[in-house]
Amino acid sequence: MSGPFNTLKAHGAALLLAIALAGLPGVALADLKLCNATSGRIGVAIGYQDGKGWATEGWWNISSQTCETLLKGTLSSRFYYVYSIDYDRGGEWAGTHFMCTAEKTFTIRGIQDCPKRGFKRTGYFEVDTNDAKNWTIRLTDPGEAGTAAAKPK
Repeated sequence: MSGPFNTLKAHGAALLLAIALAGLPGVALADLKLCNATSGRIGVAIGYQDGKGWATEGWWNISSQTCETLLKGTLSSRFYYVYSIDYDRGGEWAGTHFMCTAEKTFTIRGIQDCPKRGFKRTGYFEVDTNDAKNWTIRLTDPGEAGTAAAKPK
């Protein structure tokens, strides 16, 4: 497969991942947000568990240096899962928690038997919110000062 689904390793790129708690004083909003602090456009999919079981959703197309709200309201789970692709340079932020994705905009219930149900089986990385009521995930370019280093695949 070519394009944005190539691994960063294949393109020799090295993007870093930083996850940061968003806590603005005096603001009562509670959401799951993702900020694209990279120099390129990215696509984002998320996975989470709610009262009905597991779900995955995508794609949010997020321009460089902007943030998007992925889920509105108080977070109901400690763990969320993210998969992201770099549209401009290729590569992905991936992990070892396998869930379903689709090529076009999607909401998929359940994370089992993805290929049998016509979906792609994709590795998401885990975000531990420590039971916070709001959280911001921040994806960064390599070498940015003050970022936690967790290399995407």
